[in-house]
Amino acid sequence: MSPAEFQAPGSTERTRGRRIPENSVTETAALHQVLDAGLVAHLAVVDESGHPYVLPVAYARRGEQVLFHGSTGSRLFRGLAAGQPTCLTVTLLDGLVLARSAFESSMNYRSAMVLGIATRLSGDDELDALACITEHLLPGRWSECRHPSPKERAATLTLGLDLNECSVKIRTGGPDDDPADLLDPVFSQIWAGEVPLQSMFAAPIADENTPTTINVPEYITKWQRR
Repeated sequence: MSPAEFQAPGSTERTRGRRIPENSVTETAALHQVLDAGLVAHLAVVDESGHPYVLPVAYARRGEQVLFHGSTGSRLFRGLAAGQPTCLTVTLLDGLVLARSAFESSMNYRSAMVLGIATRLSGDDELDALACITEHLLPGRWSECRHPSPKERAATLTLGLDLNECSVKIRTGGPDDDPADLLDPVFSQIWAGEVPLQSMFAAPIADENTPTTINVPEYITKWQRR
């Protein structure tokens, strides 16, 4: 797909922000930043009987495309490979926003939504996609781990979804309280503000087959959420 076919986030009728439009972001760089910071995407699929499903998947961004994979034995993934329309979302929770009322309380977040039809990848393109997913989850891992065998690749469906119809929403900052609550003698005394959330790996735990002489790789101990 040529660059001219890609559209800025929120630029189509289906992706234009309507609810709290001030949280909508139209810069492509913001879309990339959200996708690059996440680890798990949720993929909407409707089966042949019309029943909806949402699948959590590991993913990676490669240029203007989101990559993900599943089993060739999955009827839902086979449907995606056959051209079924889908919707992929990534949400990053950055904190709780506690207002003086339950109604005005919220969350700080970064989210992206991608609409479209996925394409099945093959050959060297598929292997590169699998490397991208591995490196996105843990940079440095692909150069150390064993790469997929022909049998393993035959059991894997690797798909790419172009970023040509997307939306991005981001919320930051504190609560937007009802002015009446700020003047109320009782409600104005309630603590309000932000409770930030940070993600990090805990201490790695080696499995029983790892020799005690092998140290945890630095690419694991140095990992930080973007």
